[in-house]
Amino acid sequence: MKQSVETVAVSHEFALHIVEVAIAEGRKAGLAIAVTVTDPSMVVVAYARADGTTPHSAETSRRKAQTAASTRRATGWMQGELATALPLGTGDQLTNILGGVPLIFDGQHLGGLGVAGGPPDRDADVARAVLVEIGADTLA
Repeated sequence: MKQSVETVAVSHEFALHIVEVAIAEGRKAGLAIAVTVTDPSMVVVAYARADGTTPHSAETSRRKAQTAASTRRATGWMQGELATALPLGTGDQLTNILGGVPLIFDGQHLGGLGVAGGPPDRDADVARAVLVEIGADTLA
């Protein structure tokens, strides 16, 4: 019987770097964003918000990051009943709103990134730009 498993997760230092890159990418897009980085178990590793970010964006960025971390997919893919049931069934920990992406490097899953503050499609654009800037595996 196996007694342990090894896990990997985004480091605190790198999570802070991702947050800085995301705030800068949001600024380039003309958005005051909130950004959250979580590990694969959905625990927040780093968070920041740009000046002028709407209050609800903090919570939304966390939910987007947690969803991307736990599903290993970008948010926005759910359809039909699942899009409603998943947030309800998880006590609103997860969301289907665009702007969350998994953090994957060379096929290794390190966590999730959530961006909120603009329209969801623009949040998703910023999140994808961050993946490119930090050298993560990009989404198909």
